[in-house]
Amino acid sequence: MSIVINTPTSNIGRALATRLLDAGEQITVLSRDKKKVEELRRRGARVIEGSFEETALLAEALDAAESLFWLTPPPARPDYYVWAIKCAKQAAAAAKKAGVRRAVVLSSAGAHSGPGTGPIGPARDMENEFEAALPAVVSLRPGIFMENFLQSTDMIAKAGQVFLPIPGGKRWPVVATADIADKAAGWLLDHGWTGHHRVGVHGPKDLSAEEAVAIISSELGKPVKLVEATPDQARGAMKGMGMPDFLVDIILEMYGAYRDGRMDAAEPRTPDTTTPTTLAEFARTKIVPTIKAKLAAVEAHA
Repeated sequence: MSIVINTPTSNIGRALATRLLDAGEQITVLSRDKKKVEELRRRGARVIEGSFEETALLAEALDAAESLFWLTPPPARPDYYVWAIKCAKQAAAAAKKAGVRRAVVLSSAGAHSGPGTGPIGPARDMENEFEAALPAVVSLRPGIFMENFLQSTDMIAKAGQVFLPIPGGKRWPVVATADIADKAAGWLLDHGWTGHHRVGVHGPKDLSAEEAVAIISSELGKPVKLVEATPDQARGAMKGMGMPDFLVDIILEMYGAYRDGRMDAAEPRTPDTTTPTTLAEFARTKIVPTIKAKLAAVEAHA
């Protein structure tokens, strides 16, 4: 009996696959490009090359599987909402047909709010699809990914600033994707649980954007300023980066949900939802080295 992972090249999927292999589990991974998961194959993972949208490949991957980890990739098409739910429904049906016992679904804080939350919009319906099909489902609802701050490293390197169109003083859960993978692994390595669970994954503490930027500044050893951008400023910046209109609209819808409270976590923080990696640690090991590498590249071409 194996555990199937549909997104083994994502930050969470790859970390999860590694943890399960470390634990001696049999895993099956679905990947569009088998070269990208060669390391996992060498360690013993069964690789199915192709898209999880292909029903025949999905059925092949789920054959004789005990559990499924399901993660929907970020929006990359105008019909993302409909597509994400369709893929989840298809996967849930395939898992039920294959006799899969359990599914761990990556959802999000704010999933309870449903549509109107940008890329989080399909999450509640996706949870429902798996719960309707399988007797044992846990939907992980993490807060803001620490990795999101890596998107600001160019601006930090160039101008010492972070632009965010959200209130600077409001706090949200902030979590490292490695800790989300650990939580998923914990559920998948436990072969005895049943029922439907919606579980927060909250990082070590809630942080405001102002606090987060101050932590990054401290670890960098240089001033970094938070600039609260307006939605129009954010739209202009994203379009200037070449983002398609549909993606800009989805992201701005999510920021709007942050501003009006619909992205607030519905699950209370408890010792069980609290994860260990601090933003200071993540900044020290991931964000600061990225900024310094970009500063060095600029100096090398000066």
